[in-house]
Amino acid sequence: MGRSTARREEILTVAGELFRQKGYHATSMQDIAERLQLQRGSLYAHIESKEELLFEIVDRAADRFLAGIEQAWREGTTARDRLQRALAAHMAVIAEHRDTASVFFHEWRFLRADLRSRIQAKRDRYEARWRELIADGVARGEFRAVDPRFAALLALSAVNWAYQWYSPDGPLAPDDVAATFAELILKGLEAGSS
Repeated sequence: MGRSTARREEILTVAGELFRQKGYHATSMQDIAERLQLQRGSLYAHIESKEELLFEIVDRAADRFLAGIEQAWREGTTARDRLQRALAAHMAVIAEHRDTASVFFHEWRFLRADLRSRIQAKRDRYEARWRELIADGVARGEFRAVDPRFAALLALSAVNWAYQWYSPDGPLAPDDVAATFAELILKGLEAGSS
């Protein structure tokens, strides 16, 4: 990684921390520069705008979430296995990239319309893959007949909120949290449950 690339990564990390802590609008370029011990003008040698940082942070988070569910689809052998893997992948993104995950969940809406629509397309694709995962489980007879949209929303709502309370210093590893969520969600989805 070259010096310029390393500096850009550092800028993105600091911006993600500040956007999570203070919010996108309350974070100034001066705040980012001060945290990095840079002159504000020097910051612009690496980036064009604060919005550029927001977009890159959110876009990377979207790509991480998408990569996780696609891997769950490829590697999972049953709908149950895929759901467990998808929850574990989602939780891993939150645990390993807590700042950027938080920004992805909340701050993305502050992007200008064209950038926001690009992120919305990725969010829609991600949610669609969750619905497909549930629908596939219903079609295979592994899951009872449920509305895939509501089941996917329930699963995502549960795991999305983990960024608020999960701590890497806590007693549970991300896989433990995902396994607990999977057990609870699967009990409600499995064929034969009422």
